[in-house]
Amino acid sequence: MKHDHVPVRAVVLICAATLCFATLDVVLKALSARYPVPMLVWARWTVQALAILAWLVPRRGVADLRTRFAGRHLGRGVVLIASSVTFVYALHALPLAIVTAINYTTPMIVVLLAVLLLDERLTPPRAAFVIAGAIGMLLIVRPGSDVFRGASLLALASATLYALFQISTRRMAAEHPIALLFYPALAGSVLLAIPTAFSPDAFTAMTGRDAALLVAGGVVGALGHLMFILAFRRAPASALTPFTYVHLVWAMLFGWLVFGTFPDALALAGMAIIAGSGLLITVHERRRAAGPPPAGAD
Repeated sequence: MKHDHVPVRAVVLICAATLCFATLDVVLKALSARYPVPMLVWARWTVQALAILAWLVPRRGVADLRTRFAGRHLGRGVVLIASSVTFVYALHALPLAIVTAINYTTPMIVVLLAVLLLDERLTPPRAAFVIAGAIGMLLIVRPGSDVFRGASLLALASATLYALFQISTRRMAAEHPIALLFYPALAGSVLLAIPTAFSPDAFTAMTGRDAALLVAGGVVGALGHLMFILAFRRAPASALTPFTYVHLVWAMLFGWLVFGTFPDALALAGMAIIAGSGLLITVHERRRAAGPPPAGAD
């Protein structure tokens, strides 16, 4: 009998990538208390675009960046930047783990959007997955609680926009992964330069320590995206997706250590439901894709 094998290196890369993303979130949340959010997001994506060029050009030139779909890349970039801006605004107002957990409703939203935009079927397991995710999110934000306010809606908007970004990425699967990584960062750098230009005082007021922290965060974020690409080149997405939920663990740990916040029991239950349903649907979809074994197989 043939058994699926998930390379340990791919798992380590995924866990390290989520650690990078959680670290970047900590940096952005801390700095959002002192600097405009558009400027922080602009710096984050500008650093990523420059880091990709610094890594790519000496090795391969710009061949991997050639594309016939500049308009589509621009559209993806606009959606991703909107998702980033709303995410950081939510981070500014809510605990790190709460925003991260709400962001993990993205897979549920992708299922719904795939039905609407890609004509995929809403099977009973997928419907149950979406319902479970909605229940988990309601346990986290709880209408009437302090968490249920404008910021939680921003976090949900960010998740929805990121789901649209993922759907658009599916439609561009033939593009080189580096191009898919670079052009949204370039779009963010160019588009957010406009509102950033209207906040010159923020630059002059930024300390050297904060500037170094912001640049380091951008580099760490770019490294996380690169490790994601490398991981998914080594193993199928269905095998690696469960390990992405390690991000929730990092977010809770950093939220507690850095900001002194920790989710209450109901929020933890909501996170568990979101992560658990995500794991179950991943296993289901993997078995469904594999299909029944051949007749006579051991």
